[in-house]
Amino acid sequence: MDPVTIIVLVVLVVIVGGGVLLYNGLVQNRIRVDEAWAQIDVQLKRRHDLVPNLVNAVKGYMQFEQQVLQNVTQARANAVAAGGRGPAAQAAAENQLTQTLRSLFAVVENYPDLKANQNVLALQEQLTTTENQIAFARQNYNASVLAYNTSIATVPGNLLAGPFGFTRREFFEAEPEAQQVPQVDLTLS
Repeated sequence: MDPVTIIVLVVLVVIVGGGVLLYNGLVQNRIRVDEAWAQIDVQLKRRHDLVPNLVNAVKGYMQFEQQVLQNVTQARANAVAAGGRGPAAQAAAENQLTQTLRSLFAVVENYPDLKANQNVLALQEQLTTTENQIAFARQNYNASVLAYNTSIATVPGNLLAGPFGFTRREFFEAEPEAQQVPQVDLTLS
């Protein structure tokens, strides 16, 4: 073999090898985004499961606050339904649920017996823990999306991203007022 053929073969092997490594890196980033979304989904489902228990626990005490309970129930249904519509729709629905839960907890403050109810206290604690886990999962997801979107938008990743169907992913955005975890003091005053 002449030296030019060897050089051409070596360059070809380096280009193909680099392309394979680059492609595998893009796939790994996409899988990280999917896994991070799955973690958000797990936490959101846990939250969705806790809401009906909370509504049932406070329902007997809050006969005059049925609209608040209906709003929470509807917001939960909307959040569950938004699950398959992508991060933006899911975030909007979850932000609405957060707002209705805040209004529920504000109303709970007006009922001393309810504030002392161990079942409500336990559910509130579980919900607060879940809200913290959602915030952590959202942070992890958004970091994964940032890395993935950067890898498909910059050279050399952008050379393979388009032809191989790697598309930009949406961030899971919380509304500014929804970024604070609802804090409610249900202890006896």
